[in-house]
Amino acid sequence: MTTIVEAPAKSLLATGAAGVTVLVWASSFVAIRHGGREFSAGAMSLARLGVGSVLLGVFLLIRRRQNPAERQWPAKRDWLPLLVFGLLWFGVYNLALNEAERRLEAGTAAMLIHIAPLLIALLAGLTLGEGFPRQVVIGSLIAFGGVLLIGISTSTGRAETWGVILCVTAAISYAVGVVTQKPLLSRLPAAQVTWLGCTIGAIVCLPFAPRLIDELRTADGATIWWVIYLGAFPTALGFTTWAFALRRTSAGKMGATVYAVPVIAIVLGWLFLGEAPALLALAGGALCLTGVAISRRTRRSSR
Repeated sequence: MTTIVEAPAKSLLATGAAGVTVLVWASSFVAIRHGGREFSAGAMSLARLGVGSVLLGVFLLIRRRQNPAERQWPAKRDWLPLLVFGLLWFGVYNLALNEAERRLEAGTAAMLIHIAPLLIALLAGLTLGEGFPRQVVIGSLIAFGGVLLIGISTSTGRAETWGVILCVTAAISYAVGVVTQKPLLSRLPAAQVTWLGCTIGAIVCLPFAPRLIDELRTADGATIWWVIYLGAFPTALGFTTWAFALRRTSAGKMGATVYAVPVIAIVLGWLFLGEAPALLALAGGALCLTGVAISRRTRRSSR
């Protein structure tokens, strides 16, 4: 009886964590556009990952004092996937996305990045033994169709080639990072995996430290707060709630869930940046949400 009651509760927690991730990740595309006005891609990546690493480190230190018995350090076999995860998803992803958003609108960048969920579903099916559940495949294809509609209807109607290439690079790094991260979450706490990945990414970005110092001296206070926000919420909070949810569901299903990110990013870009969506983008957003709803459905027989 207890197991029957606990299963829906865990599912609800995972869904709530995924929802938090979607909201804060969507806001990151707007924050990057703001920060990119005064910070270069490398400097902003270092600042974001540095803030995230410090906040997550403090959280883990407090939790360790409260629960000294909890395992705190990865085994030898965990370090290679951790390095790949941190290098690709935190290092390469942030550098490529930050540079891409200097050329593309927030909504357009969010749309291009979200070819990643299809890659995640494919890689997870091939390498993690998740297979290709019908509802995830159908939901992903519907949501991807919505993403394409959003891309077609950007407010400028153009996308710089180099910006598109950078977004695709970020999407591939994102997909490989998720598939590498998933097995780690069965052995390590979600917050610890996130902190280690974030710290590895920050170390990768250390060569940009002199430029960050120079840009901090001249940047507007509001812009600096946007960058701090990137480190605190989309990074420290968003990646932790993502890992929490990913630990409790399949990589393919979580990948399909984040198809809602471009929809919210377009709305936020409209509100904060004046990048107004077209009617076709709204239709694409509806398709994205429909696809996410389908992919998140659990058949009664599996319950």
